This record gives sequence, C-alpha cells and structure tokens, in this order.
Amino acid sequence: MENKVIMMGLGYIGLPTAALIAQKGTKVHGVDVNPKVVETINRGEIHIVEPELAEIVKEAVEKNALIADTQPVSGNTYLIVVPTPFKGKNEPDISFVEAATNAIIPLLKEDDLYIIESTSPIGTTEKMRDLIYTLRPELENKLFMAYCPERVLPGNVMFELVNNDRVIGGVDEASTNKAVDFYASYVSGTLHKTNARTAEMCKLVENSSRDVQIAFANELSLICDKAEINVWELIELANKHPRVNILQPGSGVGGHCIAVDPYFIVSDYPMESKIIGAAREINNYKSFWCAEKVQVAKLKFELEHGRKAKIALMGLAFKPNIDDLRESPAKYIAQKVLQNTNNEEYFIVEPNIEEHNVYKLSDYEDAYASADIVAFLVAHNEFKTLEYDKSKVILDFAGVFKSHVA
Repeated sequence: MENKVIMMGLGYIGLPTAALIAQKGTKVHGVDVNPKVVETINRGEIHIVEPELAEIVKEAVEKNALIADTQPVSGNTYLIVVPTPFKGKNEPDISFVEAATNAIIPLLKEDDLYIIESTSPIGTTEKMRDLIYTLRPELENKLFMAYCPERVLPGNVMFELVNNDRVIGGVDEASTNKAVDFYASYVSGTLHKTNARTAEMCKLVENSSRDVQIAFANELSLICDKAEINVWELIELANKHPRVNILQPGSGVGGHCIAVDPYFIVSDYPMESKIIGAAREINNYKSFWCAEKVQVAKLKFELEHGRKAKIALMGLAFKPNIDDLRESPAKYIAQKVLQNTNNEEYFIVEPNIEEHNVYKLSDYEDAYASADIVAFLVAHNEFKTLEYDKSKVILDFAGVFKSHVA
C-alpha cells in the first residue's frame, strides 16, 4: 500500500508540516474542521503568513500530493497537530487531541503509526493509547505510538522543520524507532530518542525555560523604569560579561508556546513549580503595567495641554514581523487601553495584517506622524525606520528606539 500521511490539523504547524512531507513525495491528506481553510488550501493558497509556505503548498496541491478535507481517510501514519487550549484557570484542555484521535480510531489498522505533535500535558500519549485500545482492543500492541513536539520559530518555520533537531518518544522502544524512521525522511536535524513522557516534558521545559529568562529581562525593565536607567543599555553592557546572556524585555510574552506551555507544568505540579509560576506572573504583569503606563501618559498629556491626546498603539502581533496574534500581549494592551477611552483619538497599527475584525487599522507612518503619544508594543522592522521625535510622548516597550529611555 502506498504510504499516506493523515495530518489532523492544518494550522500554523500542521500546514507547514503537511506541505514539507508532500514536497518530499509522500501523499498527505490534511484535515481541518474549518471548511474555509480546506477550500483555501485546495485552491493552492494559504490562510496564514509564513515565508516560503505559499509556494510549497501551491506546488503540492497542483501535484495532488496534498489534499485538504474536513474528514480523515485511511492512511499509514496519523499526525495529531491540533490546539491544546485551556479551560477554567489555566488547566490544559486535551479535548481537541481526543476528538482528532476519536476521528481516526475507526480507520486504524495493524502496524499504523500514530504521532502526537500538539503540546500536551505529561501522560497524554499514554492516555490516547489507552483510549484507542479501549475502542479497538483487537489492535492492542499492534500499533506504533509516539510523541514528537515541534520546536520552530514563526517566520522561519519551513527551514526549521527540516533543520532543527527533534525529540521523539514512543510508548515503547519499537514505537520510538518507527517514529524516528518516519521523521528521518523529512528532517535533516538529529533525531533524539526517548520515551513519550520525557518527550512531552521536554517540550514544556524548553518553553518554560525561555519564559523564565524573559521574565528576568521584563523584571529588569520594571526596576530600570523606576531607577531611571535605560534597560536596553544596561542589558547590552551586562552581556559583555563572558557568562551572561540576558534576553531583551518586551510588552509581555505571547504566542502559542511560551505564554502557554509553562501552565501545563504549573497545573499538574503547583507546589513544585515555584520559579516557573512566578515567571508567568511577571510576564503577564508586564502587559498590565504597559497598559497602565499608556493610561497615565494620556491623563498627564491632557492636564498639561488642555486637550485629549491622539494615541498610536504600534503593533498587535505577539512578536516582531509576523501576523500571529495568538496570546499576544500587544493585543491585550490595546484591549485594556481601549476599555478606558474618553473621546481620545486612537490609531491601531499592525503592518503584517490587512484588516482586523475589531480594530480599524492605520498606516504606521500616518499613525506615528499624527499621534501625540506613541506606544511601541512590538518592534516590527517598519517601526525601526521611523525617526525619533522628542516632541512626542514615546513609550517604547519593545526597544524600537533603544538609545532613549522608555
């Protein structure tokens, strides 16, 4: 039987992965619950912004190597690449993983390979194994099951999918080896073998580590603001030490990984994850602090000038030069600021998207020229082409003008 991959989920990771596999010559049947996404992909187009992806998808669709659908079909390898959101108070929700798994259970057959790539709480792969064998007891110990998290950077996904190392953990040794053989056809990075629980924890630890490091930088920015010290200069000087590498502060932490993954650990191990939990609190607080700084600035402006300020909020994405607004601190800040409007004029700027379903977007140059108060929430490249204007109140939370104190 011809090898066919069933990709459950065609989002920011699922679609690039499906496109890569199809580009390498393997048939891919991609599944998404959104009919519009399916229609877009089957036209050879994409619904997300990612360099190089559009060309690869178009070519794969034209060659019939990639087909999108709302329902799965029978294959040999099943990849689960769906969201894992939260329910209640930061409690991971694996219902999408479970729903995707349930959808393919009737299609599974002996020697099939089942892989979860979705960020998951520890033990999720084993839970799905138990679910599958409960409903298909005749397949017990006759399937290969593994966990292999992605570790790619938005904006460079197509390169990193191929070149980054991968951690692959099966529910048993045979499953690990089977999954390694699968990825070896598409990945040039080193494939590191482990077990499923360790692979699940590895994904969470990687992003929790980054969250802690960013929290240190964000905490420094709060301290430096009070101490009237340029935090950007301070970090640059401190990093001259051969064993110091402090990250850059920002308006918080966003995205589908760093702002989310630590909660998977904190939820299951609340007493043990003190630093991880504190880092999450610091990074969440930084966004609140930024919103408060904008509020204070506009009240001060009105008192000093006797009129309402014109305010530009620069950036909505969760990081520079992408269109992804998931868990974005900049979006949170904009929402928080606009909840307290009092007839001020606002310019909302996000150069990486054409329109937003809530905000009317402004051109970044027009917004900067028109505003009295400019809050840089994201350090997009476009913003760095602007000239520093000392006649404006500039709140630089993202380091666009690093030589000036925010």
